[in-house]
Amino acid sequence: MKTWVKILLFCIGCLLLISADRVTKQLAKEHLMFSQPRSYFHDTFRFEYAENTGAALSFGDELPKTASFWLLSMVPLVVLAVFFGYVMKHLNRFGNFKLFCFALIIAGGVGNVIDRIIYDRRVTDFMNMGIGDLRTGIFNVADVCITAGVIGLFIAYTSKNKGLIRPDNVEDAL
Repeated sequence: MKTWVKILLFCIGCLLLISADRVTKQLAKEHLMFSQPRSYFHDTFRFEYAENTGAALSFGDELPKTASFWLLSMVPLVVLAVFFGYVMKHLNRFGNFKLFCFALIIAGGVGNVIDRIIYDRRVTDFMNMGIGDLRTGIFNVADVCITAGVIGLFIAYTSKNKGLIRPDNVEDAL
């Protein structure tokens, strides 16, 4: 595949994932903000509205506003820009699967940074999973993208080194 096509597809993929995150967060604000949590599959999956001013699981929630802005908005934005530059520089080294994983991570990070900047550090979260009292924290589509991207890269890099799954076969399947 030509380099410009890979760049175009990568950027379109990032924009589509960021858009999905933005749309779902807006829907959560419209339909969940002032309502009771909605439960599905015997309370395994819940939709409930929450705003998080910290990082994952509200870590850093008590930081002063200025410190929070720099540590949870600007530093991640710079890291994401460097990460994007790294991907663009080494684009031809990566197959489609790895590029998709990178797009997931970058799009998820940008999606949450957008919330922090636009909504005064408040990231919209609205999904929760679990069984009984054993539950995840409340998360959003951007968090799912980041997690899926990291797991995908972990699988791609570890399976390549151990010979469990050949990443070229995984990429062909996609």
